[in-house]
Amino acid sequence: MRLLIIIPAFNEQQALSGVIAEIRALPPEDGVEIAIVVIDDGSNDRTTEVAHAAGARVVRLCRNLGIGGAVQSGLRIAHREAFDFAVQLDGDGQHPPSELRRLIGPALSASPPDLIVGTRYRDKDGFQSTTLRRLGSWWLRMILRIVARLRISDPTSGFRVYGRRALRLFDETYPYDFPEPESLAIARAAGLQITEVSVTMRERQGGTSSIAGFRSIYYMLKVTIAVALTYIRARGRVPSDEVPDAAK
Repeated sequence: MRLLIIIPAFNEQQALSGVIAEIRALPPEDGVEIAIVVIDDGSNDRTTEVAHAAGARVVRLCRNLGIGGAVQSGLRIAHREAFDFAVQLDGDGQHPPSELRRLIGPALSASPPDLIVGTRYRDKDGFQSTTLRRLGSWWLRMILRIVARLRISDPTSGFRVYGRRALRLFDETYPYDFPEPESLAIARAAGLQITEVSVTMRERQGGTSSIAGFRSIYYMLKVTIAVALTYIRARGRVPSDEVPDAAK
């Protein structure tokens, strides 16, 4: 199994080298070949130099596209270079590479799901985020359950595994504004099999969050509308006979 680890990074020079070193220090998994690509999303610090020095492949975007553009760039590489799976892993250190074995476990099964999401809220180990963000995550869970009939506990988690069907879907379309919850709505509308795996996360090891304070409230208002519209539009693009009954 060929696995591409995609690290979207915007001004992540502080934590990035440590993240890559942790990945390279992982014990080998039988039958799994791992490659790493850092998507430098127009950083104005030493992100590219740090990634090169750590031995990673680097794709530097010509300008800052945001997390959605950076992630889709990596997913397109995975799809067009015929990787079996891709892992999205943040460059700020919140997603411990030591949790990769647990995350990719379902991908090694006889019938792997199309999309695996790492959730911090089931076992409730490690960093649980701020109170405001936990409230926002609860709200998005409700929106996805009502709109898309999708039950998921950590809709904002960017610690994910994408199978071939997901790579093919997101090569064509991927949300740029609120990619984590919106992409779940798109995957659900397309009838992809989505599952969650409990993982332990930690506080960011460097850099600053783009969503903080009262901006979180504004984010929630916008993403609520975006998720609903995204699901409706995505359902309109998928022929009804291609949507499994579970997604109807």
